[in-house]
Amino acid sequence: MERERLGSRIGFILLSAGCAVGIGNVWKFPYITGQYGGAVFVLIYLLFLVILGIPVMTMEFSIGRAAQKSPVHMYQQLEKKGTKWHIHGLAAFLGNFILMMCYTTIAGWMLQYFVRTAAGAFSGMDAQQVGGAFESMLSDPVSMTVYMAAVVIAGFAINSIGLQKGLERITKYMMGSLIVLILLLAVNSIFLQGAGDGLRFYLLPDLQRTLDAGIINVIVAAMNQAFFTLSLGMGAMAIFGSYLGKDRALMGESIHVAALDTFVALCSGLIIFPACSAYGVQVSSGPKLIFITLPNIFNHLPLGRLWGSLFFLFMFFAAFSTVLAVFEVLIACTCDLTGWSRKKACLINCIAVLVASMPCILGFNVLSGFHPLKAGNTIMDLEDFAVNNVLLPLGSLVLVLFCTRKRGWGWDNFTKEANTGSGVQVRPWMRWYVSCLLPVIIFALFIVGMIQYFA
Repeated sequence: MERERLGSRIGFILLSAGCAVGIGNVWKFPYITGQYGGAVFVLIYLLFLVILGIPVMTMEFSIGRAAQKSPVHMYQQLEKKGTKWHIHGLAAFLGNFILMMCYTTIAGWMLQYFVRTAAGAFSGMDAQQVGGAFESMLSDPVSMTVYMAAVVIAGFAINSIGLQKGLERITKYMMGSLIVLILLLAVNSIFLQGAGDGLRFYLLPDLQRTLDAGIINVIVAAMNQAFFTLSLGMGAMAIFGSYLGKDRALMGESIHVAALDTFVALCSGLIIFPACSAYGVQVSSGPKLIFITLPNIFNHLPLGRLWGSLFFLFMFFAAFSTVLAVFEVLIACTCDLTGWSRKKACLINCIAVLVASMPCILGFNVLSGFHPLKAGNTIMDLEDFAVNNVLLPLGSLVLVLFCTRKRGWGWDNFTKEANTGSGVQVRPWMRWYVSCLLPVIIFALFIVGMIQYFA
């Protein structure tokens, strides 16, 4: 059966960016920036995005386009006989499934907060009441299940329509809407009275704040954020590469995807930091920034209910774009493994994800006494650890080694595929860095991440 193709280059870029744009951009990036000193962190983050993220993304796109298969079969098309690189394909399939076991719950939170904000549920609440509303949501498995199920069913329903008519078309509309929303929200925040201090914190480097946070801590945090923001190492970008034609060189496409991903992350800071400054809120307040701090701010804004609704709609679009993209990975892998039709693969995966997502939801209430890995952990923390601390860095390491080692696909085959078409190309002088230094950096990130997590 002939492999499906995306209808346009812009569809490919938006779909790949939609996978990369997610909670890491619009939730984690602002509060990590706040915790690590502001503008200097942002500059270091941008540097590592270029030297870490773009090369690995180019490799993942290249493997997918060359193999024309999903992760579970792409290595078999390219690896030398007797080698075991294909084991990573199965690990990537598993990793995407584990990611959806918790990510669909977070997407459900965003949808629920959009509905509740639009309905005026937070209007008139003080800070303590807004905090209580978040805890109340976590203690209610029924409402979380309803919203998670809405996300899962809608996601697989869209994907079941087809690659071009379903996934690509909806992603174009959703990413276009996301960009419009983020610009509206950013402009509104920038012109709030008292927003100047937040803008200065975010945009003007201050070495003293960096020293206070610890320069090594800032570098490691920026490196981690730059590496993980693009969702590399689990085959999602390889899938979209497999749907791409040969008319464009892949490093240029990686740059476009990374630029759009970064634009969304930077704009999310332009929404949050001026608003926090205008209302005297700590920008380093951590994960609760989105669900507790910002609803309090919206309660004090002129037309706050409108702006709050738009913000959580933007957050939902960011999360749902990733859900749709990862669902496509699960569907493609299932079709390759079983030979099922797209619609059957969607139905079976929909049921599987609905069932597998329940432990994450129950971990906040019914199973709240279960603390995996270390004290205070939830089941969501365990699933997040498996993906972000293990599968993403080790998967990316496998991709780099596969593309640069003679026992793998090899540098010559990789560059031939990556440089096919017009646009920015991989240069010979990059070989030493990509082959020798990049694997060391990725492995060091993995080790440092483990040490930090358990310390």
